[in-house]
Amino acid sequence: MKLTNSQEEYLKTIYILDKSNNKVRVTDIAQKLKITKPSVNRAIKNLRDLDLIEYEVYGDINLTYQGEEQAKEIIKKHDIIKMFLVDILGVDEKDAEEEARTMKYAMSPDTTKKLEKYISKIMDLGDLDCDYDENNPKCQSCIKVTIKNRLNHNKEKQAK
Repeated sequence: MKLTNSQEEYLKTIYILDKSNNKVRVTDIAQKLKITKPSVNRAIKNLRDLDLIEYEVYGDINLTYQGEEQAKEIIKKHDIIKMFLVDILGVDEKDAEEEARTMKYAMSPDTTKKLEKYISKIMDLGDLDCDYDENNPKCQSCIKVTIKNRLNHNKEKQAK
């Protein structure tokens, strides 16, 4: 199912708020996205109709399994693009954040997978001695640190 850019932002926001607060309400989303509550209510209704969230009026908003999986993919795509921009191309962190936010909507899942494979190849992540799980936030964080360390090491070697 192809979501609109706006729907993706809502899902991502709900996921992030849920992981940090364990409770998501319309007001929380409106504050985070800096939009009105009526706008959030319209979006929430659409997401509920798509079976991506569970929501009763004035209640908490919860992602369904499908909604959570979609949100993880959205975040992963953003992180892959940002990692490429910052760690491979050397784009400023702030610029990369903004560019990744817009680029992720233009990239197909197939292109994203190819970019992820390219980054893995460039970063030579095949030697990791662990049970890497790309869906585990702890593993994703570890990979980011590993990549940064390897890039810094490579830059130091080139500088000598």
